[in-house]
Amino acid sequence: MKTLLIFFVSLISFSTLLSTEEIVSKNEQVRQLLDDLSSANDPGIQYVIVDKNAVVFAHRAGLADIENKIPLSLEHTMAAFSMTKTLTAIAILQLVERGKIKLNSQVSQYVKHPYHSEITLRQLLSHTSGIPNPNPLTWIHFAGDHDDFDENAALSQVLADNPEPDASPGEEYGYSNIGYWLLGEIVETVSGQDYDEYVTKNIFEPLGLTRNEIGFQVSNRKQHAKGYLKKYSFMNLLKYFVLDEDVWGEYEGNWLHINNTILDGPAFGGAIGSAKAFSRILQDLLSEKSVLLEGKVKRYLFSQQKTHSGKSIDMTLGWHIEHTNGVRYYYKEGGGAGFRSEMRLYPDRGLASVMMVNRTSLNTRKQLNQLDSEFIK
Repeated sequence: MKTLLIFFVSLISFSTLLSTEEIVSKNEQVRQLLDDLSSANDPGIQYVIVDKNAVVFAHRAGLADIENKIPLSLEHTMAAFSMTKTLTAIAILQLVERGKIKLNSQVSQYVKHPYHSEITLRQLLSHTSGIPNPNPLTWIHFAGDHDDFDENAALSQVLADNPEPDASPGEEYGYSNIGYWLLGEIVETVSGQDYDEYVTKNIFEPLGLTRNEIGFQVSNRKQHAKGYLKKYSFMNLLKYFVLDEDVWGEYEGNWLHINNTILDGPAFGGAIGSAKAFSRILQDLLSEKSVLLEGKVKRYLFSQQKTHSGKSIDMTLGWHIEHTNGVRYYYKEGGGAGFRSEMRLYPDRGLASVMMVNRTSLNTRKQLNQLDSEFIK
């Protein structure tokens, strides 16, 4: 009996040793993949994967500042661009939860717009409003000019320049930055707070996130990564046709530094933070007891939406829906001048991931499919 007990204890210990070795080997493999994506002389990359309780894996590679050879850390912030839209969706759903608004209410009850009067909040969230999506690249201003910037005037001009809808409300999916800009205006109207103030007080601070970790302006310049565009790229050839020359900085090796700008509409793409900060938000959404949203309303974030005709679309009220290796996930990408990002939730696996890079172009979907697969198998 004693011999049999020793055998089983030894077997368990051996199995544990194998499991530990497999985890170490997997982590080293992922580190190598990330290091290969960002060499010692290139812009950097942050990658974090979490479950509801802890960081499962985190790694950084490359540089935050090529000219001064400053390595990118996990604490460096970057422009998140359209990943902000999920924060906007959470803000709207919080107001629904508190009885301040209803998803099927007409947008015109809260803000003026030139489109169909019957457009609802639900349709804005799911990109089925029919509101157009003109090129938003020029909807920016320099960080140094932010204190004097008039967001209401900027939005009014965009609405005046693009008054015609692309489709009837609820008819079809059609991505729209204007739609989410209007959602930000609704947050302000209903809450009585500026959009960035509301999100800071109701999303960031309840999770213990500081302004140095995430916000809507660069709080600590030494902790903010420079954004870059590859010197030998098609985009670099066309850059002066896309943005004013003042946006473009100096070449640093094989990369062009892009000067810091802020999007005119914070609700559709203005958040600035680190992958670690965004992963804290994802951890909360994975939790059974979310700080941000109670269960009934939180389910809207994971409920697939339909058009009026009953056709399912790959959207919830705040996330896009995709599959990798047969596993469903919810995601939001972000990209613009100097930065690229993507965050994902895998509720069936209890995991979430975030990738952020300080370069304009990177196929985050391809890279996350490969990296995340090591953890969601």
